[in-house]
Amino acid sequence: MIDGNCGASLIDQQWVLTAAHCVKVEGLKLDGIVRVGSDHRKSGGTVRKIDRTFVHPGYLNGDNKAANKNDIALIRLDRPVAQRPIKIAEQAGPPGTPTRLLGFGTTVDTEFKFPDRLQELNTRRGAESECAPGYADRTRLCTITTVPKAMACFGDSGGPQIQKGRNGRWELIGVTSGPGAPNVPCSQGPGLYTSAPAYAGWIDKTMKNNSAKGSDLAETGTNDNAPAIVGVAATLIAAGGGTALAIRHRKTRHAA
Repeated sequence: MIDGNCGASLIDQQWVLTAAHCVKVEGLKLDGIVRVGSDHRKSGGTVRKIDRTFVHPGYLNGDNKAANKNDIALIRLDRPVAQRPIKIAEQAGPPGTPTRLLGFGTTVDTEFKFPDRLQELNTRRGAESECAPGYADRTRLCTITTVPKAMACFGDSGGPQIQKGRNGRWELIGVTSGPGAPNVPCSQGPGLYTSAPAYAGWIDKTMKNNSAKGSDLAETGTNDNAPAIVGVAATLIAAGGGTALAIRHRKTRHAA
């Protein structure tokens, strides 16, 4: 068994949004849990089992030679949680817009050194030209760090990129997908994020068509009372409330 983790964003009390490459691995079966509402990777918060996963039908892994395409997936939890979801932004801000990344990914380029406490990094929307040719487009956001030698890395996949909306509250714009250029160490950036607003239609349709019987699930992005932050560090949780998520999973071989 291989123990691993990815990030995700709570967009409904029974649904989380993550990257397709976190849940679709050829020849392996996902079997795991989602931890919601804790800034610790292995403790606290609310734990739910993964009930079912929904990978975008157009997903294509770039195999580290090109950008992942349609790298987005939904996970339905076995039961709702009490934490409130984050709103998906109507659209991502233009290049230069301040954003923030959150996750439990490795803090060392060449090692799997995962922190226990949730990490955050201030970034900005980059222009398509700041990522390698063919990487960024309408559905894939080029992201540039504002902190030298820092960027999302292994274990941050599927986690959120957020921006502040007009009301000053954090909104979800991106899902951690991978590097924004080939053969570049994490710390050298740029990063590439699947645009959540670009897939709002697929997200809404998938949730509506696959809601568990008897549950009362809200539409994605319609909860205007969502907390300011999803998956934030402890200091921000204390200041304003929020929801942190981590997907823990075992990869087991398919039965013959």
